Amino acid sequence: MGHDHDHGAAPQRRLVVALAITATVLVAEVVGAALTRSLSLLTDAAHMLTDVAGLTMALVAARLAIRPADERRTWGFRRAEVISAQWQAAILLAVGVYALIDGVRRLMQPPDVPSGALLVFGIIGLAGNLVSLAVLLSHRDVNLNLRAAFLEVVNDALGSVAVIVSAVLIGTLGWLRADAVAAMVIAVLIIPRTLVLLRFSTTVLLESTPKGLDLTEVRRHLLEIDQVLEVHDLHASTIATGLPVLSAHVIVEEECFRTGTVPGLLDTLQRCVAEHFPVSVAHSTFQLEPPRHRDHEDMPGV
Repeated sequence: MGHDHDHGAAPQRRLVVALAITATVLVAEVVGAALTRSLSLLTDAAHMLTDVAGLTMALVAARLAIRPADERRTWGFRRAEVISAQWQAAILLAVGVYALIDGVRRLMQPPDVPSGALLVFGIIGLAGNLVSLAVLLSHRDVNLNLRAAFLEVVNDALGSVAVIVSAVLIGTLGWLRADAVAAMVIAVLIIPRTLVLLRFSTTVLLESTPKGLDLTEVRRHLLEIDQVLEVHDLHASTIATGLPVLSAHVIVEEECFRTGTVPGLLDTLQRCVAEHFPVSVAHSTFQLEPPRHRDHEDMPGV
């Protein structure tokens, strides 16, 4: 028990440190964007805001994951990450579209952006990102939450680099459009992440089959098990990251119910979906039925 607790507490502490650093840099970039009127810094600050949300989600998910399910929430709070992902995606998409549109406008009419202040705030942002990366680096593969948090900070570090480059170009060449170009580059980094979040969260909410799990192959494999006659009402979905579930009605030979082989057959079915496919389904539910059950299964109330 103590060993597991240590491994759970250490990543949470690292997430808290990374969140504190990222939130501090966010405040600094918002102040910097207001002072310099830099679109690239404002866009990176918005990007940083989604990182704060992502790190907060990862921290909350890590804490909620240890809370047991109850009669009201049979899967606990596992779906909270999906709802959060939807909100993050909406914010990211709005920020990305805004940066692209305003970036085009600023290419035609570039405002005067003080390169010195922009460079200072860009360096502050990059320094904060590098510290956060160092904090998360050794634990980035512990789970999907930490991996996602690590990738978010990497993305933000790239945004800070874009801000610094634009500041250098403005200061050395006087190319004011560099700020708009940097903002559009950050937007291009943001939008693909938006699409990934939207695709994942929408897939989960639509109860789609988990990626990598072929139900045709699952059905074929189940039918190869001795005494299995038919498989119908086969469904598979994802509750949350790393938690696929599967259910099916399985018609088996009548003698299974007379000879007491049903428990062993159920074990075989569950072991099959847990071990024989690229996506391991540890949470499976099988309804075993005799052949005669088929005749009245679709009747109301049955």
